[in-house]
Amino acid sequence: MYMSELVRGDAAPDFRLKDSQGSWVSFSDFPNRKLVLYFYPQALTPGCTVEAIDFSQYTPKFRDAGYTIIGVSPDEPETLATFIAKHNLTITLLADPDLVTIKEYGAWGERMLWGKTFTGLLRSTFVLEIDAQGKGTVVDAQYSIRATGHVERLAKSLGIYDPSARDA
Repeated sequence: MYMSELVRGDAAPDFRLKDSQGSWVSFSDFPNRKLVLYFYPQALTPGCTVEAIDFSQYTPKFRDAGYTIIGVSPDEPETLATFIAKHNLTITLLADPDLVTIKEYGAWGERMLWGKTFTGLLRSTFVLEIDAQGKGTVVDAQYSIRATGHVERLAKSLGIYDPSARDA
């Protein structure tokens, strides 16, 4: 069974996932913050690499606007550490090999790849606001997005687009 898609105003499901160093991360680590929580299928693959590099290049602009960027995939922490090191990523990546958080966000379901339908991770992005008690609220939910150009489209929608960020 798959969870339904989240929409603006929904309570954001909290999580407790390990980062690339094996440390636990949850909403309580981000009181009174805004998060960009994005889900991607697999570290070290072409589309996921493009998206992670783009988010890393845009990190200063997101941070200046009060956002923390977090990526989630089914990969293990060790794979995430390799991904970060190989591409000099500056974002936090979390491991969800059991797919619990991925499914809670509705980011698991049928998708098409190379003309074939299969069940897997739906590339998705959420803008969340976390309150002082560590409770999250969905501000924006985007499902089945394309990796290429996604970060710039998101930055534009949040009013923080800066064409020079790609050159930073």
